[in-house]
Amino acid sequence: MLTPNMNYANLKDSYLFYNIAKKTEAYLKNNVLVQHIYKLGIGDVSLPLCSAVITALHSAVDDQSKKETFSGYLDECGADFLREAIAKHYKKRGVELETDEVFVSSGASDELGDILDLFDKSSSAMVIEPAYPAYVDANIIAGRDIIHYHAAEKDMFAPYPDVSLKADIIYICSPNNPTGAVFTRDKLRAWVDYANDNGSVILFDAAYEAFIEDDEIPHSIFEIDGAKTCAVEICSLSKTAGFTGTRLGYTVIPKTLERKGMNLNSMWVRNRTTKTNGVSYIIQKGAAAVFTDMGQREIKENIAVYRENARVLMSALDEAGVWYCGGRNAPYIWMKCPKNMSSWEFFDLLLNEIQVVGTPGVGFGENGDGYFRFTTFGDPDDTKTAAERLVKLLRS
Repeated sequence: MLTPNMNYANLKDSYLFYNIAKKTEAYLKNNVLVQHIYKLGIGDVSLPLCSAVITALHSAVDDQSKKETFSGYLDECGADFLREAIAKHYKKRGVELETDEVFVSSGASDELGDILDLFDKSSSAMVIEPAYPAYVDANIIAGRDIIHYHAAEKDMFAPYPDVSLKADIIYICSPNNPTGAVFTRDKLRAWVDYANDNGSVILFDAAYEAFIEDDEIPHSIFEIDGAKTCAVEICSLSKTAGFTGTRLGYTVIPKTLERKGMNLNSMWVRNRTTKTNGVSYIIQKGAAAVFTDMGQREIKENIAVYRENARVLMSALDEAGVWYCGGRNAPYIWMKCPKNMSSWEFFDLLLNEIQVVGTPGVGFGENGDGYFRFTTFGDPDDTKTAAERLVKLLRS
């Protein structure tokens, strides 16, 4: 009889967003006069794709209608025109990449799971929590030992490595989801040194790098000397350019990254040519427009809207005297619940008293209990009203 992957039995049921939806639904059913819920919970964007991308998508569709411009299968690792555009984008920040060190994917979430094919299941994985839950779940599915490294308020949820802990795979997300924390150049250098000293590989999730404002905060781990021998970087256009529904990301694997005589770049080429047929020509043409001068200007205008949402929420929390991190350099704000409330107690309070919905911190790891996440991707008017209600509630 077939034996399924029994590691699935070790997964905890994910009730976070299910519970949020059910609680909100029940509230509306019992409060029929409530006209609107102010949703600052799910991290989906609210602004459409910029005009440069839309124009490129339409042009690519037209290309597919004519024999002379029709495109069938592309390189499984990504079209040269997009890989070159991404490499040039990195070069503007002082990071030199070869085109074939860039791999195009259907999104960071997909790649974060697929990339584990590069590592034996005996490899241990360190997850700095609170964290995106898929980091843990993907490694449970693979049957891998997991080291839960609990970040804390004293570190602004961006800790230095603990040299007493040893891990083969290390997850670092900066700017972080859910905490909005960023790793300074000094902290990233410490992690790079730790990884090189221990023969570890860092999986650097840079999905929110476009929100970094401070020049001293690295956008890429490859801004750190030594990172090309210990790191893989995974990025996305979802939050950078509104591709949450369009789906495109990219991964950087340096050719100098080797372990036990195996070259991870070559391994990933083999993996992609075995397991995928690549990403749609149309989507890749749209993505390439993001890296044009016009595309960069337009996506920065959208990001400015989300940054203003962050400023509005941070001002409200400052006025209320509440501890938080994130917001600046990140599209998430991570606040401490008042009066030692649990994450779910605070969720219920916000929903019932001011009709605001956020995300309970406990959903991102047990050390997230007592904290709460707000997203800044929402409608500006909703964000402003929610902030006003939040101040009144917290001050009372």
